[in-house]
Amino acid sequence: MADKRDYYEVLGVSKGATADEIKKAYRKITKANHPDLHPGDKECEERFKEANEAYEVLSDEEKRKKYDQFGHAAFDPNAGYGGAGFDGFGDLGDIFGDLFGSFGGFGGFGGQTRNPNAPRRGENVRTSVNISFEEAAFGCEKEVTAPRVEQCPDCSGSGCAPGTTPEVCPDCKGSGTVRTTSRTPFGMAQSTGPCSKCRGTGKIIHQPCKTCRGMGRIRRQHKMTVKIPAGIDDGQTISRAGYGDTGVNGGSPGDLLISVIVRPHAVFERDGTSVIMEQEISYAQATLGAEVEVPTLDGKVKLTIPEGTQPGAVFRMRGRGIPYLRGSGRGDQFVSVKVVVPRNLNANQKELLRQFAASMGEQDSGGKGSIFGKKKK
Repeated sequence: MADKRDYYEVLGVSKGATADEIKKAYRKITKANHPDLHPGDKECEERFKEANEAYEVLSDEEKRKKYDQFGHAAFDPNAGYGGAGFDGFGDLGDIFGDLFGSFGGFGGFGGQTRNPNAPRRGENVRTSVNISFEEAAFGCEKEVTAPRVEQCPDCSGSGCAPGTTPEVCPDCKGSGTVRTTSRTPFGMAQSTGPCSKCRGTGKIIHQPCKTCRGMGRIRRQHKMTVKIPAGIDDGQTISRAGYGDTGVNGGSPGDLLISVIVRPHAVFERDGTSVIMEQEISYAQATLGAEVEVPTLDGKVKLTIPEGTQPGAVFRMRGRGIPYLRGSGRGDQFVSVKVVVPRNLNANQKELLRQFAASMGEQDSGGKGSIFGKKKK
């Protein structure tokens, strides 16, 4: 684990960073290094994977606490902590509860011992997917890669070398916990804690599996194809139940949580289910009216510009927006008009424009002030 960078350093945030600061830093890095934007660039691909791994831990409150206490070892299934779920010891809160929650010598507090061999659900796994504006609007399928903890294929999760079996711990008789009695000023007190001989597992492996080093689980990169629903927006999350880390002791697997990153569009902007864009028209088109072609998600469509259209006028194109994420129908497209003032007119064009200004009761200002000169007082 020594070659891994600190997760806070990977995302460029301090240890006291808020959840929002962590999310913003993660999205910035994954946008800049996504493999779709840098095909064949191994360095960007590694930075992208590194950021996903860091965000998976720091975005989860419980995982972040464990990381702050134990570092990378807390999530290595081959380390003494048993990976993301602390398989070797169980939950730390339960351990302290076992140590201090049951003092049978003077009445007790009703503490209960957690069974270390009970089924436990696997951890959720996080990754992200980068899609285009159009793919977000109409949906698509994408292949994603995420690291997940899986059952060791060589020992089938037993942790033992092929052909061997574990021994039931003689100290705890397979329970994973031992009860001790000590003398206190208040009398004799009993406390329950994890067995030190088997590290709370209830079994002793004399010949550990070489692949997983006796832990029964390994971390691997997992590829899968996910369906991106039409209408999804930047920052939303897709959940795939059962595609997270494998459960412990037969527990159910966690989920795969995929954060969606939508690349900015060169023309369109989005506001909910509305598509917003700016269309340039000439002064003559704004004054006399015209029919212009504007881009939409469905291709170019003709838009009627009425006579006397003012700069900044907004036109609605119904049903040309983003499909509703849940349900049928689509939003609208809004086109804001930008009137372009002509440049580099020739002498004839300028003379015609002066004549027009004069017909409107305006006086030529010699090129100063507005394009039509100043109005007569």
